Amino acid sequence: MTKFALDSLDLAALLSSRVCHDVISPVGAIVNGLEVLEEEKDAEMRGHALALIKSSAAEASARLQFCRLAFGAAGSKGAEIDTGDAEHVTRQLLADERTKLEWSVPRVLMSKNKVKLLLNLCLIADAAIPRGGVISVASTGAGDEVAFTLESKGVNARIAAAIPALLAGEPEEGVVDARAIQAYYAGLVAKASGLEVEISTEPEHVTITARPAAAQAEQEIETPTALEA
Repeated sequence: MTKFALDSLDLAALLSSRVCHDVISPVGAIVNGLEVLEEEKDAEMRGHALALIKSSAAEASARLQFCRLAFGAAGSKGAEIDTGDAEHVTRQLLADERTKLEWSVPRVLMSKNKVKLLLNLCLIADAAIPRGGVISVASTGAGDEVAFTLESKGVNARIAAAIPALLAGEPEEGVVDARAIQAYYAGLVAKASGLEVEISTEPEHVTITARPAAAQAEQEIETPTALEA
């Protein structure tokens, strides 16, 4: 079977489409609010328009700041990113009444790709609870041994069927579109970081783990021995 590979230009184009999709809604709301301000004389309606503009601008800013770290170079000249910045943009992105974020990742400078992976896994964890709930984010180890565990708990928590294959770099029917690119990209970043991602599901509970590939292989080898003993 031929290994799927996405052309670098297509990858860039699809990621750009994903970012545009994320910000077009709040930007459109800002435009609508400005139009109301131009045409409306009623003080109450103008107040609603201003509130809409303010909330939509904050949402657009939060999404752009998150995407800057999750997909972009983040303006960093080094090879590391402060995990405190990752927590900040994640809290901004998930700032709503439906979702609670529990962040237990120590504030350290971490490999840029590992932080990008963590943020992309946060997106997958958030998508797993469309009706809201609790997202817990934690890490263990440090440096090359760092591992992540994300848990999503909520009503009808589930992972889209295509996600595991996309993370593995093997999309169904060998096609990746703008809707699927984020999970596929997360898989690329995981591979570049030397981490393997696994997803397990239980009723109203999804667990996403990313740990060093070597540790994963060792566990798979040791498990049968333990069972035989």
